[in-house]
Amino acid sequence: MSNDAPWPELRRFTDARIGLGRAGSALPIREVLSFAMAHAQARDAVTTPMDWAPIAAEVSAMKLETLPVASAATDRDVYLRRPDLGRRLSPASLELLAGKATGSHPDLVIVVADGLSSTGVAANAGALLGALLPMARKSGWSVGPVVLASQARVALGDEAGEILNARAVLVLIGERPGLSSPDSLGAYLTFSPRVGRKDGERNCVSNIRAGGLSAAEGAFKIHWLLREAFRRGLTGVTLKDESAFQLEGIQQPAIER
Repeated sequence: MSNDAPWPELRRFTDARIGLGRAGSALPIREVLSFAMAHAQARDAVTTPMDWAPIAAEVSAMKLETLPVASAATDRDVYLRRPDLGRRLSPASLELLAGKATGSHPDLVIVVADGLSSTGVAANAGALLGALLPMARKSGWSVGPVVLASQARVALGDEAGEILNARAVLVLIGERPGLSSPDSLGAYLTFSPRVGRKDGERNCVSNIRAGGLSAAEGAFKIHWLLREAFRRGLTGVTLKDESAFQLEGIQQPAIER
């Protein structure tokens, strides 16, 4: 058996770069070119401007209003150098959302943010929303307008949710690309959003993409977490994702108080 015989079989289980081989003291040219392509795709995911028109059209088809906003980061370069500015709305966006705030208190406000991968948002946000919204409506939850946020970080959702009087905010955001996953979408859920919430006060469902967690699976997990957030009045480290028990047909363990 040749030395590289195990690698084709093992590669079926991972996107990691394993068993690359050698050409003298260097990597084979095919692996060098593959790495260069993956690096270029990751850079493109970060730097390519988000085209919001297809997302807005999909949301409109789901009978929801869209609100385009921007963070306080004035351009992509500032966004990458100043994460703090990406966490706050621009003055014009604050005014826009304040004008849309009414006496109603939607159960859920969804923020779709470009984050660090416009590729991930473009590839996955529409499918995830299409799978999640029927579950939310079946549960009887009211859903506010969908906020489309440019140059945005996760915490921007806290400010948007607070202004729109939401019980909970869900931020769908492009995740930092890796060399095998430039198209990943993350979902961050915060109960009772307000400026100043910490990362430990929200839950995350990550790696939503064709090669990772499917849109249907991601929507199932998000819906489960939302249901429990509303029932218990919290999100974060004290809310554990036990949705796998339902996915696998295993009875959920009792919650100790």
